[in-house]
Amino acid sequence: MQHLDEATRIELEAAAFRRLLHHLDEHKEVQNIDLMILADFCRNCLSKWLVGAAEARGAELDYDQAREHVYGMPYAEWKATYQQEATPEQQAAFEARQAAKQERKDA
Repeated sequence: MQHLDEATRIELEAAAFRRLLHHLDEHKEVQNIDLMILADFCRNCLSKWLVGAAEARGAELDYDQAREHVYGMPYAEWKATYQQEATPEQQAAFEARQAAKQERKDA
């Protein structure tokens, strides 16, 4: 993408981000813990990254506003409607992922 001007590159990146949000919205069955286990990020991470990007540009965006944008609804509503209790297997896989990440960091 080095051949593109910065404005076009930013537009394409923004379009890809919007498509990612749309894809996650279409796949609410994919739980945040599954995303964390497989990719080490989740919808909440995306929300935090949005807040960080806003802060870096001097724009106001609080975490709840960012989560509502990412989830497509207030977080409490999404959680009550779509979030499932993590299974013992999911919890173990998440803990193993976090431990491996810490080991890499400590090495």
